[in-house]
Amino acid sequence: MSIASAAGHLQDDEWVPSPLFRLTLEQYEAMVDSGAFTGGDRFHLINGFLVAKMTQHDPHCTADELCAAALRGLVPSNWHVRSAKPVRLPDQISKPEPDQSIARGTIRDFSSQSPGPTDIALIVEIADSSLTEDRKLARIYGASGIPVYWIVNLVDRHVEVYTSPYADGYHSRQDLVAGQSLSVVLDGVEIGRIAVADVLP
Repeated sequence: MSIASAAGHLQDDEWVPSPLFRLTLEQYEAMVDSGAFTGGDRFHLINGFLVAKMTQHDPHCTADELCAAALRGLVPSNWHVRSAKPVRLPDQISKPEPDQSIARGTIRDFSSQSPGPTDIALIVEIADSSLTEDRKLARIYGASGIPVYWIVNLVDRHVEVYTSPYADGYHSRQDLVAGQSLSVVLDGVEIGRIAVADVLP
């Protein structure tokens, strides 16, 4: 549900005046760096708005860990897997924290700034109750130029693979099921494949 439509569904005593204020990416990062948010605050910046992150259910946690293990088993030393870490998308005024991503270089390369679109080869979101929102994120990831986006869809037990990014999202979506495999591509070169069954709980 969008920020605007969510506001429209509030009860009278929960009404929030409009227009809502949109943060810039720099304002959000300054707030994070200042320590204004506590460790218990769970949100990320999407289209300039703070969006609460959902609590992970057990199947989500299992799929997340399976996916991380499978990716780490393939990724070469000049790339690394990031779990629930920010990706900086300036053109979309967003700094999401996807469940998994593959970033260029080493962990220390991003000690002072989060990776951006040119640093990221793959983003993965695990989806159960968040499926609708994760599909909407495809537009943000695609418009930013993220080459490949996977949604591990626990509702329908398949993996949605989005490729060929463009200004409104991705030109291509393919749904892969158990018995099929996922191609892991870095800089246009396939480095290996992961069985769909290996990332489903």
